[in-house]
Amino acid sequence: MTMGFDQTERLGAHEVAAWLRRHPAFLQQFPDLALTLVVPRENGPAASLASYQLEVLRDKNRELSRRLQELFGNAQENERLAVRTHQLTLALMKQDSAAATLRAMAAALAEDFHGDLVRIVSFHPVAGIDDAEWLQVIAEGDRRLDGFRDLLGSGEPVCGRLHPDKNALLYGLRAEDVQSSALLVLPGIGLVAVGSRDPNRFFPGMGTLFLRMMGEALAAGLQRFTA
Repeated sequence: MTMGFDQTERLGAHEVAAWLRRHPAFLQQFPDLALTLVVPRENGPAASLASYQLEVLRDKNRELSRRLQELFGNAQENERLAVRTHQLTLALMKQDSAAATLRAMAAALAEDFHGDLVRIVSFHPVAGIDDAEWLQVIAEGDRRLDGFRDLLGSGEPVCGRLHPDKNALLYGLRAEDVQSSALLVLPGIGLVAVGSRDPNRFFPGMGTLFLRMMGEALAAGLQRFTA
């Protein structure tokens, strides 16, 4: 019985070896199988398989390194955004009027967050600001805001390319310069738009956590001056 078993094993192994010789590219389809094989490190076919295994491991290592670099870069950017958002919140809380609060917001978005064009739409008149290019006062029920109703209902920030009508209202004569926007929606208060000439600067699906935090900080800062 034992002899028969050994012969079967030898026959099976020879058949497998013969099949592999006829299909030398087999392991390219199953790289995980190559990683599980145990081979002697010597010259000849075994050494070639070992080299193949090593190359597969190197490829995986390069991919892991790339992913780690990407994660590290994202972590650094998130840290910078967190610091700037915290500084913005503190700056807004230090202002002594609604006008000063809006000025601080507009300046921070243009300087600290590198917005090419910053525009604010306030639903209520703002005492102390006259003829500011970045500010419009439009009543919440104004028909010009009809295109923003769904956004105002959700209160969620929006990123990407806005409809030309929305761009025209927010950016006026410079609407054609804006290829992508980040829009902060503040129900009952207004809208804050940050426009970029880069069509890839703001895109749908990008994280909006920090935008939401900035919007909430502005809303809290303005509410201190409401009756």
